[in-house]
Amino acid sequence: MPNAWKKEKSPFFFSLRGIFLLSVILLLFLIIIFLRPLSSQNANPISLQLQTPPVLNLPTGLTLLPFDCSASPQATPVFAARVEGLHYPFLYSLADFGSLPDKPHKNIIRMLKGKPFRRPDISSTIQEFLRGSKPADGIVIDVGANVGMAAFAAAAMGFRVVAIEPVFENLQRICDGVFLNRFWDRVVIFEAAASDRMGNITLHKLVGRLDNSAISATGAKLAFKSMEEIAVEVKTIPLDNVIPDNEKVILMKIDVQGWELHVLEGAIKLLSRRKGEAPYLIYEEDERLLAASNSSRKEIREFLESFGYSHCTQHGTDAHCSKN
Repeated sequence: MPNAWKKEKSPFFFSLRGIFLLSVILLLFLIIIFLRPLSSQNANPISLQLQTPPVLNLPTGLTLLPFDCSASPQATPVFAARVEGLHYPFLYSLADFGSLPDKPHKNIIRMLKGKPFRRPDISSTIQEFLRGSKPADGIVIDVGANVGMAAFAAAAMGFRVVAIEPVFENLQRICDGVFLNRFWDRVVIFEAAASDRMGNITLHKLVGRLDNSAISATGAKLAFKSMEEIAVEVKTIPLDNVIPDNEKVILMKIDVQGWELHVLEGAIKLLSRRKGEAPYLIYEEDERLLAASNSSRKEIREFLESFGYSHCTQHGTDAHCSKN
């Protein structure tokens, strides 16, 4: 009976093959455990932001810290499109489709059809001015940054940007653009209204047209009298408290719906820099909005001339001023 007796086999886990397979599984498990924190860090864009040099060396004792995009609630859905017609293009994001008016802006319709976002004039103006310069020449200050059309136009060219914007919904749009365009090492944001003093002030927001928000209630509703207005309290900060004396500034753009004079009065140290070091100015000069904030075109021009800004030219509702 040759088949009556069979050699008893050892259990699989105690065989050489079983021991080998168990060793391989254990090794793979240990590799996953040790590499998991590293991979999760590399996937997080905020970690990249923390590893890059700061956009701005903040002055000592600054009480208002930059806006933290990573801690900001994300508005959804997010929809982005490329801004057309720029030598240095960037992506612009739009969100909160549920709160849009019944007749959306023409750019919203274009984006939904898959077309590029129509180029804003300020984006091309910024890039045309900066084209003959290089990022080492100085930073760009964007006061009344809104959704970042001026800031991103400069950042796309490699320039560092300080963006000042008090409206939270606009800050969310800027944060979207910072991450979509990989600009976290070029753009620093402050949630405030630039003014002539530190403190708080009432800002008037228009529902559905946040680009028309203004310190003056009259100024906010000049173009859209039928829209709902919401008054909110925001922080104010002078630019001289934000920009260090040793930081070179090549360009300062200001669009604050009539509050321009107060912004300039808070930037006396910047404006006092000598020719070749003082920033080139692009600011909105709309007489109706200025009157709503108790100032005027003449008052601003005289103020600037006292600091040597003797050459100003008109470009639509914007003024371009430099020291010549």
